[in-house]
Amino acid sequence: MAFMFRKLRADIACILDRDPAARSAWEVLTCYPGLHAIYLHKLAHWFWLRRLRWLGRFTSHFGRWLTGIEIHPGAKIGSCVFIDHGMGVVIGETAEIGDGCTIYQGVTLGGTSLYRGEKRHPTLGEGVVVGAGAKILGGFLVGAGARIGSNAVVVKAVPAGASIVGVPGKMIEDPSTKTAERFAAYAVVQDHDDPHSKAIQQLVEHSQELERTIENLRDRLARLERDEAAAESDKNLRAVK
Repeated sequence: MAFMFRKLRADIACILDRDPAARSAWEVLTCYPGLHAIYLHKLAHWFWLRRLRWLGRFTSHFGRWLTGIEIHPGAKIGSCVFIDHGMGVVIGETAEIGDGCTIYQGVTLGGTSLYRGEKRHPTLGEGVVVGAGAKILGGFLVGAGARIGSNAVVVKAVPAGASIVGVPGKMIEDPSTKTAERFAAYAVVQDHDDPHSKAIQQLVEHSQELERTIENLRDRLARLERDEAAAESDKNLRAVK
């Protein structure tokens, strides 16, 4: 019992640390559905490991009804995992979430295989941040400290410390060049854009510049033609005189 209360205090402390809207431990304990979902999952997982599968699924279903967060009782969740807001989060049966991860609303840790008994859902290493609406699909590893941007769709392994954005997910920050670890709310990092979107934007800007250049050349050519026509007209008038 003492161990459980130590774990609860640690989970509340991690929420107070990561959410500036949290004002007190009592507020977190009573008003944070992410915390309620984690502890209902602990009970469902306990049933699941003891082969009380229906009780596990029923507890999971009750937790989904109460919190809006759906966690399969077979999923493995580490310590100090913070599900912020949480509505619409779906965590599949073979998913594993490491210590200190942060998951925002609308996230799916889903599977792409229909075969039972195999690893179908992703594994998140320690300290991973998954932004709102992101979908991580498949039985691969998202390395420790990685950041998955909001609404990204990730379908292959992610190196530790990398930042991923876009559909499909693309790496925008090479972990080998990182100089300092920092928590990024919603996995948003300032001045980091989807590289494909950035390339498209550059192409659009280049195209617009070319159009302006062509228009200027057309204007100059039209002026030259008018000047030549005026000069030819003057020459003909002088010849007549």
